[in-house]
Amino acid sequence: MKKKPLILVSNDDGVNALGLKALIEVVTEFGEVIVVAPEKGESGMSHAISIVNPIRKKFVSKEDNLTIYSVNGTPVDCVKLALNQIVDRKPDFLVSGINHGSNASISVIYSGTMGAAIEGCFNGIPSAGFSLLNHDANADFTASKVFTRIIFKEMMQNGLPQGTCLNVNVPDLPLEKITGIEACRMAKGVWKEEYDKRTDPHGREYYWLTGHFNNFEPNAKDTDEAVLAANKVAIVPVSVDITDYEMLKSIKNWNL
Repeated sequence: MKKKPLILVSNDDGVNALGLKALIEVVTEFGEVIVVAPEKGESGMSHAISIVNPIRKKFVSKEDNLTIYSVNGTPVDCVKLALNQIVDRKPDFLVSGINHGSNASISVIYSGTMGAAIEGCFNGIPSAGFSLLNHDANADFTASKVFTRIIFKEMMQNGLPQGTCLNVNVPDLPLEKITGIEACRMAKGVWKEEYDKRTDPHGREYYWLTGHFNNFEPNAKDTDEAVLAANKVAIVPVSVDITDYEMLKSIKNWNL
């Protein structure tokens, strides 16, 4: 008898996040699911790994086709530990999220959600990260689940090229107000960081990171930021090969 697809699930908001529960609800329809997620929020961890502190896993629960573990590490720690110590075979798919908050544009670089997806991609597993444009811990994931199911089903049927994963962002809107799904590129832009200087009750200075996103191409129509502004779900294929091949050609002509 053919085994069900093995689906590895992680996130960066922690094992108790509503977004993770929403993602589990979607993918358990399609196969055997093993969740390995951080024991607490690890947002902004990007591709960080733990090399000083020991990693510990904790069994959370098990039911039909669903096993959940928590790990005291980053999202990438979770994926690495899962592949090395937890799963009994290579997962057929890896999904990460559903993140509380956007991972569009340059946020893909900082995202622990996408760090987990990219780690899966490194290991030859078709992988995708899903995010909802709402940071609230009690965000409504109703529409996100609908579109996550559509996209995951297509990913299962069509596969992904080696070295490419998906970055999916869903507008924070009711289902009936989302007008479609569009494949696009990431917008060029940066987060303009500002550090708010504060003083704690003991008179010691500390800094709190604030800031805003600066879109360098607000008039472009083919970016994830534009697609989301048009009330559509944005899918960006992300390559883990970050070589600048045009610059590589130029460097070969340098007098080295």
